[in-house]
Amino acid sequence: MGLLDGKAVVVTGAGRGLGREYARHAAAAGAAVVVNDVDPEPATEVAALITEAGGRAEVSTHSVADADQAAAIVTQCVRAFGTIDGLVNNAGLNYQVPPWADDPVRMRELIEVNVLGTMFTGMAALRVMRDRGTGVIVNVASGALLGKRGAAAYSASKGAVASLTYSWAADLAETTIRVNAISPLAWTRMVEADEVERARLSRDLTPDLAAPLVTYLLSDLSAGITGQLVRLRGDKLHLVRQHAVKQPVLTCPRWEVEDIAAAFRGELEPEPPPAERWKL
Repeated sequence: MGLLDGKAVVVTGAGRGLGREYARHAAAAGAAVVVNDVDPEPATEVAALITEAGGRAEVSTHSVADADQAAAIVTQCVRAFGTIDGLVNNAGLNYQVPPWADDPVRMRELIEVNVLGTMFTGMAALRVMRDRGTGVIVNVASGALLGKRGAAAYSASKGAVASLTYSWAADLAETTIRVNAISPLAWTRMVEADEVERARLSRDLTPDLAAPLVTYLLSDLSAGITGQLVRLRGDKLHLVRQHAVKQPVLTCPRWEVEDIAAAFRGELEPEPPPAERWKL
């Protein structure tokens, strides 16, 4: 018996890298998988690997950045496998550039895939899941949401994915539908294109190491776990704290500039700069 026996799962951006391993691992655990990728060749290859291993797979080449196409991915899963039990919102873009040299067209494309793509596909899946009363969504965030040099658009998009995850989990708190996010770190094409990441990561940090976390979150073993951001980096697993009010909360009848300056000289302790947080 597999952890995901009888479940139908969609994995977006599943042709390469982390998505490929999420799809294969879920299939090995018993799930029927819709392998989605706008590039048909790698998506077909992944689906073939799944079926050759005795699993069930469908290929989708729809773009998550288009609301109708995103809905079509979910529809394909329901038609092929009878329902949708899990969605892994993995499709994403990344690039490195200083903010003063960024390209509005490229920024828009990234946001449409990373943020709107996650929203469009998730909304379509939730319509089915709410009718059934059950389901799981795993969104893919990144440690870049803490702020990363040369990746402002990407960092902002992953911060949005984290906030979206918390919001959906709150919306669905009275149901058994769960929404979590992961922050995986592995050697992928994105890393190879990132000079900073290439310098700090080992090639031994392969995408398959992150796949068990996704299968766990899709499975009934994680029942009751929702609204969490889970980071996995090789041998390190931890939760990422949500934004919250930091103590102390100071009170003053009316805050003037001098009062605020005094507070920062005194009891208010600023957070470390983003560049330092990113080293974690």
